[in-house]
Amino acid sequence: MAERSFTQEVSKLRLGDGQTFHGEGILAVTKALLQSGVSYVAGYQGAPISHLMDVLTDANDILAELGVHFEHSASEATAAATLAASVNYPLRGAVTFKSTVGTNVASDALANLASGGVRGGAMLIVGEDYGEGSSIMQERSHAFAMKSQVWLLDPRPNLPSIVRAVEKGFELSEASNTPVMLELRIRACHVHGHFETRANVRPEFTLKDAIERPQRDTNRIVLPPASYLHEQEKTTKRWPAAVRFIREHGLNEVFGPSQAEVGIILQGGMYNGVLRALQLLGLADVFGNTQVPLYVLGVTYPLVDEEVLAFCEGKRAVLVVEEGQPDFIAQNIHTVLHRAGSHTEVQGKDVLPMGGEYTGAVMLKGVGEFLRQRASALLPQPGRALAVTPGPASELVAAAVAQVQPRPPSFCTGCPERPIFTALKMLEGELGPRHVSADIGCHLFSILPPFNIGSTTMGYGLGWAGASAFNTPETDRRTLSIMGDGGFWHNGLTSGVGNAVFNKTDNVLLVVDNGYSAATGGQDVLSSKARNEIRATNHPIEKAVRGVGVNWVRTVTHTYSLADMKQALREAMTTTERGPKVVVAQSECMLNRQRRERPLRRKKVQAGERMVRERFGVDPDTCTGDHSCIRLSGCPSLSIKPNPDPLRTDPVTAVADSCVGCGLCGEVAHAAVLCPSFYRAEIIDNPSAWDRWLQKVSGRVIGWLQRRIERRLEGIAA
Repeated sequence: MAERSFTQEVSKLRLGDGQTFHGEGILAVTKALLQSGVSYVAGYQGAPISHLMDVLTDANDILAELGVHFEHSASEATAAATLAASVNYPLRGAVTFKSTVGTNVASDALANLASGGVRGGAMLIVGEDYGEGSSIMQERSHAFAMKSQVWLLDPRPNLPSIVRAVEKGFELSEASNTPVMLELRIRACHVHGHFETRANVRPEFTLKDAIERPQRDTNRIVLPPASYLHEQEKTTKRWPAAVRFIREHGLNEVFGPSQAEVGIILQGGMYNGVLRALQLLGLADVFGNTQVPLYVLGVTYPLVDEEVLAFCEGKRAVLVVEEGQPDFIAQNIHTVLHRAGSHTEVQGKDVLPMGGEYTGAVMLKGVGEFLRQRASALLPQPGRALAVTPGPASELVAAAVAQVQPRPPSFCTGCPERPIFTALKMLEGELGPRHVSADIGCHLFSILPPFNIGSTTMGYGLGWAGASAFNTPETDRRTLSIMGDGGFWHNGLTSGVGNAVFNKTDNVLLVVDNGYSAATGGQDVLSSKARNEIRATNHPIEKAVRGVGVNWVRTVTHTYSLADMKQALREAMTTTERGPKVVVAQSECMLNRQRRERPLRRKKVQAGERMVRERFGVDPDTCTGDHSCIRLSGCPSLSIKPNPDPLRTDPVTAVADSCVGCGLCGEVAHAAVLCPSFYRAEIIDNPSAWDRWLQKVSGRVIGWLQRRIERRLEGIAA
């Protein structure tokens, strides 16, 4: 169950010749694939292209009509290896995953694919997850493109440019027998716009044809001596063919005056930001008319030397707008100009930051500084340093920040992973701290307050592998490794569990099984309990680990039970049985559960059915201000408010309306300090006559007791 459904929007994928598509970038990419006659698509979800996988899933009927095979790959390596279908056959294929972590995983398959080359068009659509909103290491796809010699496309962030990049990307791949990489930043994925569509194309040569008429060419396989020929072929045939195609089809674009003393060379994805900066400087309008020449790189690798030299001719200096580091493009341009004896100076990271996202403010400052240094006559007030002055919006943001409680990133309200780490934190008090090897996923929030659990993380599904060195008979103290169900099926079963079994580890693995690949948007995995029409689910993790040789396995089916979680983990840490031990902690992702249940509940309430919801609260008169419930839970629905008792200064705990009634806060408080201040309430929609009568009676009894207490207090006061 993905976090967003495209069931309604996918009907736009049926638009034909001359019609107009209106919608989101990620949907436009899918339409471009179908217009290009793609035969197969595969991938692994991850920001910012998770929704592309969701669109393809919801469009499965349309894909089937066109004979397009689509699958959720087990990993990015699996996805990249899928492109092997384009090596010997004229089949167009596309795969998609998050970069750069996904490209790391796929690099072996990608290197083999790029070495032997392709016959059919092969495209990798990578989500360039770089910048302030990213959750991964700050690296770029450009290095992988150069390493394996894969052409890198970076379209301007508007729908016509993105669609054209997909269509021309397949042609470029076939013209140069080289896979291409299309990078999409988050803004490009979610930008809205329109373009004129073409009819979808059913491939003339189908997957059925390839299966029934197999072909092979040993020169395409990476084995000596063919592997040495591949290297020569890349430089003598494929590269020149790619450069020729890029020039003939105008994949790079030039805007602005033909003659000027300065210019800007930029990645295609930076176009909107640069143009906006020029607009604010009074040097461009909203329609793209610019007084400063722009050389927009729709293909950032390889560069076309002749185009670079032609653009730089007659210019004293150019600014290279290249997000991230190292500055690969600027270095390449330096080399091109130096070899040609050009005197045009190149600026870039001297006026723009080496790292970090190029936001509008950053772009305005950098472009403005370049023009102040090199072409101050173009600016409205020559010689004056430009700065971004705070406006009303900045003041509103500052006011909002003052009202927001500072919190570290944490689990969602009601997350079933929170009680797991609450149990671990409590066990630390009993058994002492442990070395904990963390993993990628929602559970990585455990390294932050209030839990502070986790020492390292090496990659998706590598939680147990990250503790491989700590396997010694010299101590009985066990390490703990953590892995999510997504990471487990990605590669954790082999690199973690299989490795531990083979090397006879005596350590412990905790598998967080929340039913989905939750961190990437709630897509189903092999162990999901949901029934999936086009995927096989309901394959238990416990059965998988036993299948590779783990004998000691415990499954906790309700993580919200602290007693059960603590008992299973305590037993794993202290049992005298030797060998690898696995604890599977199961409870459904609360976000997905709410997405599924809320619409159903809303319909039932509207239909007049009686519905009961649980909520928890705190009695402010009883709360002591100890806040153990917050320290051992960290739930976003728990906050504090002033103490109503004038004789007590400590603030009391409060439960916000966002509470989903999981009950953990109350259980934590009871387990920690036997706190009596928590109470459970039932909220009833469409109450029955019995409910109303019971409420009336209980209200009278409670009112009588309250008045009795008030009379006693009055007597004491007298």
